[in-house]
Amino acid sequence: MALFGKMDNLDKGSNQEKEITDIEKVKVLIIGSGPAGYTAAIYAARANLSPVMYEGLQPGGQLTTTTEVENFPGYPTGITGPEMMEDLKKQAERFGTSVRWGLATKADLSQRPFKITIDDKKIIEAEAVIIATGATAKYLGLEDEAKYAGGGVSACATCDGFFYRGKDVAVVGGGDTAAEEALYLSALCNKVYLIVRRNELRASKVMQERVFKTKNVEILWEHQTQGLFGDGVVEGAVLVKKKGTPEEEEVKIKIDGFFLAIGHKPNSDIFSNYLELDNVGYIKTVPGSAKTNVPGVFACGDVQDPIYRQAVTAAGSGCMAAIDAERWLAEHAE
Repeated sequence: MALFGKMDNLDKGSNQEKEITDIEKVKVLIIGSGPAGYTAAIYAARANLSPVMYEGLQPGGQLTTTTEVENFPGYPTGITGPEMMEDLKKQAERFGTSVRWGLATKADLSQRPFKITIDDKKIIEAEAVIIATGATAKYLGLEDEAKYAGGGVSACATCDGFFYRGKDVAVVGGGDTAAEEALYLSALCNKVYLIVRRNELRASKVMQERVFKTKNVEILWEHQTQGLFGDGVVEGAVLVKKKGTPEEEEVKIKIDGFFLAIGHKPNSDIFSNYLELDNVGYIKTVPGSAKTNVPGVFACGDVQDPIYRQAVTAAGSGCMAAIDAERWLAEHAE
């Protein structure tokens, strides 16, 4: 599910396109919530920038689908993802952030003030923009993925692998991400099945060799996931081997965790006409900063981070974005 809408391609003369008269001017607009957006809001609000935040379709971001968070500093006994995001939201609001429900559907970053359309109904004119729209994990599209969300299905081994210590798990994918996830889990789990649709890995040779040398990783070549089963939580997976061939057969494996490692899609579509993106769609930022190629526009969190994708790194980049925005506004004050 994409969290932020794609840019409309209506013809200029289309009678479907109506002039928007509801326009609001703000100093700093934060698009998207989650650890990055809320942290940016806290810092921007404390700097008296009166930030306005639109949360998007998933207030709190991907972490709201995580049942237990034990690797974020400051929570020694752990906390649920939704609870932590609610804490961050309250902290942002405490310092004066205007947190609103709404979806950014269009963007015009060609000049200041930048114009962001919300729900195709309202235009926010902002002196500076902080983009924290995140990235959406790619799923196989199985009904069971939603059924067992938070009950054995995960798209982040680094986030959730700890809960499967000593257990059997499966990782879906054949690229570097899948190989990395499998290797990470192999140090925690009893056994790791790597479910690969083809008869070869797409991962780099170095990663392939590491996987092949890891004794408790078993590669299931030419297997595709058909479904999951279990009483409330994942207890196993139903696979199809050599689907569509005369040798096709159904295979069942017993697992406690099912990890998706087939990639993420950054929620950057509406900015693609203005910002530099990598070949996947992650927003490029100047190394060591949150600055994009458009002065006055900053990016933080998973929408610009293809490597770490952790709550704590997202929060750190949100801090960077707010400080960069504060300094940039001070330098360009009229």
